[in-house]
Amino acid sequence: MELIFEISKPGRSAADVPASDVPAINIENAIGKKYLRGDLDLPEVAEIDLIRHYTNLSRRNFGVDLGFYPLGSCTMKYNPKVNENVAVLPGFTGLHPYADDEFAQGNLQLIYEMQKCLSNIFGMAEFTLQPAAGAHGELTGVMMIKKYFEKKGQKRRVILIPDAAHGTNPASGALCGFDTVELRSNSEGGVDIEHLQSLMTDDVAALMLTNPNTLGLFERNIEKVAQIVHGRGGLLYGDGANANAFLGKTRPGDLGFDVIQLNLHKTFSTPHGGGGPGSGPVGVGKALIDFLPVPRIIKKDSGYDWSEDHPKNRDGETSYLPIPHINLKDSTYAWSSDFPDSIGRVRSFYGNFNVIVKAYTYIRSLGAEGLKRATEMAVLNANYIKEKLKPYFDLPYDRICMHECVFSGNRQVAQSGVHTSDIAKRLIDYGYHPPTIYFPLIVHEAIMIEPTETESKETLDTFCGAMIAIAKEAKENPDGVKNAPLTTPVSRLDEVLAARKPDVCWKKS
Repeated sequence: MELIFEISKPGRSAADVPASDVPAINIENAIGKKYLRGDLDLPEVAEIDLIRHYTNLSRRNFGVDLGFYPLGSCTMKYNPKVNENVAVLPGFTGLHPYADDEFAQGNLQLIYEMQKCLSNIFGMAEFTLQPAAGAHGELTGVMMIKKYFEKKGQKRRVILIPDAAHGTNPASGALCGFDTVELRSNSEGGVDIEHLQSLMTDDVAALMLTNPNTLGLFERNIEKVAQIVHGRGGLLYGDGANANAFLGKTRPGDLGFDVIQLNLHKTFSTPHGGGGPGSGPVGVGKALIDFLPVPRIIKKDSGYDWSEDHPKNRDGETSYLPIPHINLKDSTYAWSSDFPDSIGRVRSFYGNFNVIVKAYTYIRSLGAEGLKRATEMAVLNANYIKEKLKPYFDLPYDRICMHECVFSGNRQVAQSGVHTSDIAKRLIDYGYHPPTIYFPLIVHEAIMIEPTETESKETLDTFCGAMIAIAKEAKENPDGVKNAPLTTPVSRLDEVLAARKPDVCWKKS
């Protein structure tokens, strides 16, 4: 496919601009800079060429609306269109973020209720929706941990990070001035309890733990881990990137976590990718409430008590998602910065409101039972893939997984020199976006697959069929796999050269 510059012809235009009906001004003289078309190397094309060019480009893009996106540790689930429909309602899109509180009551109520829903789902005392994404939420959580110990007059300087952690965990700790110390995993893929006991001193501020971890495994010793950390006065931080694995099944606050960051754009089904937008709410236990970012929403004159309203589902179980029925005239919502121990503002305005609306719609659409069912299906799908592919790829930790499973390409490397990267490239030829590879780092030649709850058995069977076919190709025709992809506009690239010497500029010959 040609670049748009290559189909450019002088004099062609996609639109006619009407003649100006105001006095002409010499822009160059007015602002002292050149912004005229003659100074810019812009393509000149007819409207039909423009439309065809970008339509053809869009057909080469891959998204969850087009096919299966098994991107492990990132939860690329399908996004219901009702979320989009609600988010573009005029009352949401047309309100200025600095409108007076009296003109924003509906929007403030949504934010307030979202915070309370998340608090109940995850067992935390309070939430902030201000952080813009997961890593930003991590930073916010660690900032609160730092201020917590400063308020206590303690200068703890260490944060423990498991060897299977997301790379943003040590980065968040380092940005807040902490030394990060690696914590080993045991043979089951969980926390090495003896190593934790040896590292947990009075100098440790927190352990940043993802549960389930990046191996897709639930921490079997989580209560013991919490006891060890709290026993030395430390805090237990929860990386909630994998929350899609336990909604309605367990709550981090009940397990001993003091703070947790989420990814609304993963767990609660709002589109993400390409740098944003995202949303990274942070929930805290009672000990950290005073340090939450400001401004915070306060509510007056309601009398509605979230902490006592836990309705029953059809099985008679307690629901962790109270669905409020609040008459707007009975409540007044307002922003307040009157919290002297707060870490301050961490983002302009009040978070990515559009993403929050979509996540709120998702929660209210599914309800408590729906969220629980989503988790059950996500876990079932991951274990289904694990069992179907286990005969063809190495499985370093052969135990029941949660929402994702992690294989290794070691067998293919030993048999024919086909690496995980080759397998991923070949998968493109079968019409799939490759899964996450070479992560977590503790698994050699890692292949991390997360199907989410939104994929059908038929889709999983077809995907597994492609993976099995590639495993057979790796034995019978390894060179074909090593040269993949074979059906894309651009064949195998030199990834090292592209990273070290990128050429992103088009030059006229």
